[in-house]
Amino acid sequence: MRQMKQFVILLSAVFTFSSCVHKAQKEQQEKSIVHTNPLPVQFGDPYVLLASDGIYYMYGTGGGAVDGFSVYSSPDMVNWKAEGQVFRGNVPGSWGVANFWAPEVYERNGKFYMLYSADWKENPTNELENFRIGVAVADKPTGPFKELSDKPLFDPGYPVIDGNLIDDEDGRTYMYFSRCCYKHPVESEIAEQAKKNGKFDEIEESWIYGIEVKPDLTEVIGEPVLLLRPPVKLDDTQSEWESRSVTSGEINRRWTEGPYTMKKGDTYYMMYSANYYKGKNYAVGYATSKSPLGPFVKSNDNPVLQKNVERGGIVTGTGHNSVTWSKDGKQMYCVYHGYTQKTGNERVVFIDKMGIDENGKLYVEGPTAE
Repeated sequence: MRQMKQFVILLSAVFTFSSCVHKAQKEQQEKSIVHTNPLPVQFGDPYVLLASDGIYYMYGTGGGAVDGFSVYSSPDMVNWKAEGQVFRGNVPGSWGVANFWAPEVYERNGKFYMLYSADWKENPTNELENFRIGVAVADKPTGPFKELSDKPLFDPGYPVIDGNLIDDEDGRTYMYFSRCCYKHPVESEIAEQAKKNGKFDEIEESWIYGIEVKPDLTEVIGEPVLLLRPPVKLDDTQSEWESRSVTSGEINRRWTEGPYTMKKGDTYYMMYSANYYKGKNYAVGYATSKSPLGPFVKSNDNPVLQKNVERGGIVTGTGHNSVTWSKDGKQMYCVYHGYTQKTGNERVVFIDKMGIDENGKLYVEGPTAE
């Protein structure tokens, strides 16, 4: 009996030692994972989904996909594996025929739903920009995704892009999107100044709207509500950073696009991008509201993410972000595209830590390139 007791104690010690070794090995392995920006992924408009299988999936514009979208997977947001093309439009029965942009994927009731933008084939007046937003569905995050319908989710009568969803606690679902600048000239003090300085005769703008959608994402409910637009007045605190593409003489457009909306406590946070998406001045700000359909108030801390070359960095054109979380839900991450001196004109993906402090202030610890 005494020998049996000694054996049990010895066995317990072995298990304890083995457990400690395993824990130490795991901690060392986690420490050895090195995250380097930018990632070796050439996506614009990156969107990361942490799926119920514990894997991160990244979707985006471009990345070698033909008339559609590709996906990368990762167990840790550091090591990314190309999974190939997961959706293709411009096939018989498709409503979208070109310019497939800004996919976002949501896991809902055991299915995976993709929101995306594309040029609508119904174009009787031959518009140069005829974008609409559609929905595709798959059984797995790696697809294949198939269109829910042979037409867009809705037609507001003007081109729209960058669909983003949020499910509210009351069971209602809301979509945010950007009306394109195309054929949307807007009068403002910024436009007057540009014309006076001989830069542009008119300034076109994109605005962010919100609208309720059915939970099954088959149709919208009600009419779009205007939520965010570029500043009208020169002395507006947002005017300088949101107008850089115009004031620098780069292009006669001002953007408010790429919405990403989330909720903390009783406050809705909408992150958005401003300036030319292919330019160095692309940057991210945010606005807050107590209601999913506004009114939203822009933060005085904007922009929260912008180029860092003036501070000795190498990153420009930071924008169109999404947000994801660590698997324990404690750490937020901002996922966005940008450019570096090394990558040139190719948009590449960055991931930086972000958060919302005890005063409700949203911040991004970036851009970093290290």
